[in-house]
Amino acid sequence: MRHKDKRNSLGHYGEELAASVLKKHGYQILEHNYAAPLGEIDLIARHRGTLVFIEVKTRKSDRFGSPAHAVHPAKQARLRRLADYYLKQKHLGETPVRFDVVAITVNKDTPRIEIIPGAF
Repeated sequence: MRHKDKRNSLGHYGEELAASVLKKHGYQILEHNYAAPLGEIDLIARHRGTLVFIEVKTRKSDRFGSPAHAVHPAKQARLRRLADYYLKQKHLGETPVRFDVVAITVNKDTPRIEIIPGAF
């Protein structure tokens, strides 16, 4: 398996795990890997009347910091543009929204999952 395939496999695993955990926390998953001309949104959900755009970051260790730290300002700006695009495409202009991050660290034991509501 090539390096990129391993990373994509880890990312896919993280997204599936995140969706499962979010459902248990009352999120209704609406979209997985929503593709737009500007990029992709990992998960889109509804939670307590709010439309939530979710970035999932999965790493094998915290050696380079928490996975959540990978959602830097440039990525946040891109996700905001993607959310605007989604809202326009779905005609959801006045819908309340927020941006959550799910940070997952996969190690030998149970994965560590952190849900950060309103991360940015």
